[in-house]
Amino acid sequence: MALTSHTAPLTPAQAKLLRQSLEDHGFDFETKPYTLYAAKKGKLNVAVYEKGPKVLVQGKDTEDFIRFILEPEVLGEAKLGYEEIADPEMFAPHFGIDESGKGDYFGPLVIAGVYTDAAITRQLMAAGVMDSKRISSAKKIRDVAARIRDTPGIVTAVVAIGPERYNEMHTSFGNLNRLLAWGHARTIESLVRQRPDCPRALSDQFAKPEVLARALKKQGVEIQLDQRTKGESDIAVAAASILARERFVDWMDKTSESGGVRLPLGASEAVVEAAIQVVERHGLPGLGKVAKLHFKTTARVCGDSNGSGMDSA
Repeated sequence: MALTSHTAPLTPAQAKLLRQSLEDHGFDFETKPYTLYAAKKGKLNVAVYEKGPKVLVQGKDTEDFIRFILEPEVLGEAKLGYEEIADPEMFAPHFGIDESGKGDYFGPLVIAGVYTDAAITRQLMAAGVMDSKRISSAKKIRDVAARIRDTPGIVTAVVAIGPERYNEMHTSFGNLNRLLAWGHARTIESLVRQRPDCPRALSDQFAKPEVLARALKKQGVEIQLDQRTKGESDIAVAAASILARERFVDWMDKTSESGGVRLPLGASEAVVEAAIQVVERHGLPGLGKVAKLHFKTTARVCGDSNGSGMDSA
C-alpha cells in the first residue's frame, strides 16, 4: 500500500530549512490553525505544526516527497522504510492508552485503548493515524476512527465517564489524577481480557507515575506499564486518542442538540456563557449533568468571585 500520510519531528532549525525547501520547489503557502506554516503543491499537502514542531505530509506523492526532499534536504538522513529498526517498540505488541475531555468543562472524560502489533501499526500509519489534537475536524476524527476500527486484528476499548458520574467520582477520589488513573486501569483491564497475551501498555506520563501503577494493582491487572511524555508519537496511543476524541465529540453534539444549548469545547468565555444558558434553562442540577463542576468555571457561573476553593483540571 502506497504511503499517503507521514509525520516526523523537526527541530526549529529544520522547520526553517523545510520552509525554504518548499519555497524552492514551488509550493504555495496557506494559513492553517496551530501551524507555523502550511503549503500545497498539486495533491500534496505539507503542514508544520507549532507543537513539536512536527511536519505532517499528506497526499499521493508523500513517499517521493520524503525520499527526495524531506530526508535529503531537511532531515539529513534516510528513515523511510526503516521505522521498525528506528523504533522497534512501536511495532511490538502493546496497548496504547489516551484520554479526551480532561481539559473541557463540558462533556465526559473518555479514556480509550488500542492493541497493536507490527502488521496493525503499518496499516494504521498508512491510514494516516495521528494524535487527535492535530485533527481539527469532527468529521475527520470520525473518518479516521472508522478506519481504526476496521483494521484487521485490532482490539479496542473505550471507558466514558459522563459528567454526573464524573462529579461523583471526583468528589470520592479527591483529585483528577486518581480519577484519570482509575479510567486508564479500567481500559487496560478491558484490553487484557481481549488480548491476555499482550505484554505491555503505554500511556502519557502521569504527574505521579505510581498513581496509575496502584490503580492497575487494585484492578488486579499485571502488565508491564510504560509512561512517557509525548506518548501520542506512538501509533497505538495516537489511535487511542482518536477513538477517545470521537466518543467525546459525539457526546457533545448529541447533548448540545437535546439540551438546546451549544456546548463549546475547552474552558473559555464562550463556555461560561453557555453554562449560564444551561442554568437558565435547566437550573443548577442541569449544569451538573453536562459539566465538570470542580472547574473554576462553575464559581464564575454561580457568581462566586472567591472560587469556593474549586480547582481547574
